[in-house]
Amino acid sequence: MRTDADLVIVGGGLSGLWAAIQAKEDDPARDVVLLEADAIAHGATGNSGGFVSSSLTHGLRNGLARFPGEMPVLERLGRENLDQTVAALARYGIECDLVPGGEMTVALEPHEEAWLEEEAAQLRRFGHDATLLDTDAVRAEVSSPLYRAGLWLRSGGGTLHPAKLAWGLGRAALELGVRIFEHSRVTGLLRAGGGLRVSTTTGQVDARGAVLTTGAFRSPVRAVRRRIVPVWDYVLVSEPLDAARRASLGWANHQGVSDAGNQFHYYRLTADDRILWGGYDAVYKFGNAVGPQLSQRDASFARLARHLFTTFPQLEGLRFTHRWGGPIDTCSRFFAFFGTSHGGRVAYAAGHTGLGIGASRFGARMALDLLAGRRTEATQLRATRTQPLPFPPEPLRWAVIELTRNRLAAADRNRGRRGAWLRLLDRLGLGFDS
Repeated sequence: MRTDADLVIVGGGLSGLWAAIQAKEDDPARDVVLLEADAIAHGATGNSGGFVSSSLTHGLRNGLARFPGEMPVLERLGRENLDQTVAALARYGIECDLVPGGEMTVALEPHEEAWLEEEAAQLRRFGHDATLLDTDAVRAEVSSPLYRAGLWLRSGGGTLHPAKLAWGLGRAALELGVRIFEHSRVTGLLRAGGGLRVSTTTGQVDARGAVLTTGAFRSPVRAVRRRIVPVWDYVLVSEPLDAARRASLGWANHQGVSDAGNQFHYYRLTADDRILWGGYDAVYKFGNAVGPQLSQRDASFARLARHLFTTFPQLEGLRFTHRWGGPIDTCSRFFAFFGTSHGGRVAYAAGHTGLGIGASRFGARMALDLLAGRRTEATQLRATRTQPLPFPPEPLRWAVIELTRNRLAAADRNRGRRGAWLRLLDRLGLGFDS
C-alpha cells in the first residue's frame, strides 16, 4: 500500500477515531488516513472499565493541585466536551450502552470518610451534583457490608461499553470518508519535502500532517516516549447475575463504583447484568514492555476474585466468563498532555492515564488545533501548554515506580498517611495519588 493524504492519524483508539471524525467535520473534503497497528478498539480503548467522565484532569482534586487558577475553565470545557460527545453519539447513531448514572466513590476505611467530605465540598463549589451518603444510604444504593460512606457524583459522567463506542466511531469515520488501515504498524516517521512520510508494515503514506494517538504503545516522538509508562491493569467480568443475586445488590441506579483508597477497584453493571470488576493491581513491566503475553496474569485475577467476594459475600460462587488486561498510558501528572514535533507537522495527545473515554474527544480536538496553528481558549491554557515531568531512564524508572507502588500500599495500611517518599513526589508535582 502506498498512498497520499492530507492528514494521517496514527492509532485507532478513541483519540485517533475522534481526531479522524472531527477532521472530516472541519473539512469534509480533507483526505484522512487512519493507521492502526492491530484492530479498531485494540488496547486500552476496548479493554477499559467503561467509565465516562467530564473531567479533563483525572478528577477535580488532581486538577486543583496543579492548575487551581484554571480549573473553572477546565471544568467548563470538560462539561462542554461531554455534552458534545453525547450529541455526536446521537448524530451518528452510535449505540454503546451509555448509562448516565454518575459515579459513586465508596469509603471502606474511617479515614476515607473525611476525604469524601472534602471532595464533595470541592465538587459543589464547581457546580457539580454531589451527594454524601452515610452508611445506611450508601448500602441502600449498593449493598456491601464493607461500605462506610459514599460520594455519589450524579453529574458529568456515567458508564458505557467502550468497544461498542470505538466500533461505532470507526463506522462513523468510514461513512465520513476516512480511510482506515488496520494491521498497519508504523515503523518510521520522517519529514519529506513540505510534509511527512509515514512508513508502515504494509506500505507508506505521504501526508501534509499527522496526529499521533498511540496511547501506551511506543510513540514515534521521543518527547512522548520519555513521559509515558504503560501500566497494566486487569479486569474480570462475571456471568450474568440471576434474579436473586441481582436483587441482593440493589444497584438500581447503575452507578459506576470505585473505592476511595490508593489501591482501588472500579466496577459497574453491564447491559446484560454482569459485573465488570477491575483495578487494584497496577503493574509496570521493566523497559515499558507491552505485548499480548502480558494481558493475562493469574495472580491479579485471583486477587480480584477474592476482593469481589469480600465486597459482596452474597455473590459467593459466582463464575467469571471473561478476563483481560491492558496497558494504560500513564504520565506523571495523571492527565493528558499535548504538543507538536517535526517542525509543526506532527501533533500529539498522550497520557490520559485511565480516564480517557470522555477526555479523548477533547484531546483529539487539541491535537487538530495545534496542528493547524489555531489559537483557542483551550490551547492557551497553561494546563494544555505545559507537559508533565518525564520519567527517568531504566533501571531507575522501574525502581521508582515499584517504590511508589509499595509506598501507596503502605499509605492505605497507615490510615492514608503519606510517608516521606510520597510527600517528596507531591512537592515535585508528580501525580502518584491514585
